[in-house]
Amino acid sequence: MSDTFGTLLKLTIFGESHGRAIGAVLTGLPAGLPVDMDRLEQDMDRRRAKGRISTQRHEPDQVQVLSGVFEGRTAGTAVTLMIENKVQRSADYDQLKYRLRPGHADLAAFARYNGCQDYRGGGHFSGRITAGLVPADGTAAQDPRPGL
Repeated sequence: MSDTFGTLLKLTIFGESHGRAIGAVLTGLPAGLPVDMDRLEQDMDRRRAKGRISTQRHEPDQVQVLSGVFEGRTAGTAVTLMIENKVQRSADYDQLKYRLRPGHADLAAFARYNGCQDYRGGGHFSGRITAGLVPADGTAAQDPRPGL
C-alpha cells in the first residue's frame, strides 16, 4: 500500500489514528486557485461522527493549512493539510499488541509492516486516516480546470 496516489495531481496521506496528527499533502495544483476554508470546514462537519451508532471518538477535526496557501489561494507549492488528534485513549489498545481483531485490518497491517505496525486503533489502517482525505478532496474540488 502506498501513501501517495495520482499522476498529475498527487495526494500523499500521513499520520496514524493515535499519532500526533493526520493529514494530506497535495502537489500539482497551480498557483492562484481559491481555497474556501469555510467550505472545507463544512465538509469536515459532514464527516464528523454523530449519534450513538458511530464511533464514540468525537474529534474537533480543525483543518490547519501548513503550507501551499497564501491569502486564500494556492501558492503553486505543496498544499499541506493537517488535523491534530486530540481525543485519544491509546492505553485502551494495549491488550491488542499481540491480538488481531476480527473485522479490522490488523492482520494486513501486521503482514505489511512485519509486526512493527502501530496497533493502537488500527494505526495507518484506521478509518480515522480518512479525515485527511476530506479537506484534500475539498481543496482539489475547488480547481476550476475540467477533468481534475
